[in-house]
Amino acid sequence: MAKCQRCGRGPQFGNNRPWSRKATRRQWNINVQKVQVMEQGRMVSKRLCTSCIRTLEKT
Repeated sequence: MAKCQRCGRGPQFGNNRPWSRKATRRQWNINVQKVQVMEQGRMVSKRLCTSCIRTLEKT
């Protein structure tokens, strides 16, 4: 499932809009990666979105 375990962001929904302007439903999944994170003194495996991974690297 494409959901970040840190910020809770999930897929977004909208419409495909081709040249004919016929709307069909679609979804955009976020970029979720499996990473090892230090949490309370131990390494934990989590599924985080790339924006959260970048934020963790800055701190």
